[in-house]
Amino acid sequence: MSDLIDVRVLSPITTKGFRKPADLAALGYAGLTVSHSQIDSGPGSIESEFEIAMSVPGTIEKAIEAEKEGAHAIIIDCMGDPGLRAVREVVSIPVLGPAETAMHVAAMLGHRFSVITVLRRLRAQFENEAAVYGLSTKMASVRHVDIPVLELEDDLPHTQARLVEQAVIAVEQDGAEAVIFGCTGLLGCAAAVRQGLLAKGIDIPVVDPIPTAVSVAAALARVGLSQSKLTYPMPPKKELVGYGFTLPTAIAAE
Repeated sequence: MSDLIDVRVLSPITTKGFRKPADLAALGYAGLTVSHSQIDSGPGSIESEFEIAMSVPGTIEKAIEAEKEGAHAIIIDCMGDPGLRAVREVVSIPVLGPAETAMHVAAMLGHRFSVITVLRRLRAQFENEAAVYGLSTKMASVRHVDIPVLELEDDLPHTQARLVEQAVIAVEQDGAEAVIFGCTGLLGCAAAVRQGLLAKGIDIPVVDPIPTAVSVAAALARVGLSQSKLTYPMPPKKELVGYGFTLPTAIAAE
């Protein structure tokens, strides 16, 4: 591997401009670039299990493309971790879901964590994710700011104030000792939310999933670690009808 690591942030939504290149470029440093791609067909945003399902074929296609283009790691840019296990099967480079990564990091930094997400309807999604990731006993609660994904930046001070408000409730009522943003659209809000909590005498980690996942992905790529192919074996060779991509011949299992 070259000294330069490329971490690909793959957005599983079709809304153009939602993920700003400058925000991702700011996560890079000497020896690390953060590139971006997004799906061509699928949901405009993800706020339901249906939209997660509709985003997965495009996510798989773009992940295969990212590896062919030389990316050293992939981050699926949604807290639903859409297609995470499927993508891990079809590429050899490390693939991270921001929800799985953020939950494990938060569990290391505090005894219990809460997820502060966008809408009430996503509570079951995060509770299910915590169970799959073995962290149900570490998750104190899932709270929401009641702002849809595509409206988070319409009034950013209001969004940040709502995040602080719900984080305080998570600490004081639910027993959280760390908080996680439950939407990758909240990229860049951690400093403001942490300052808002400190102003109320609450000193806890505020985990922004995308920067956290980028750092972990870069570290994995740097030391040559990726997902186990006993856990995520290559898919078997068989006919795949109706999709605009095929599995890489070199990796498909016999």
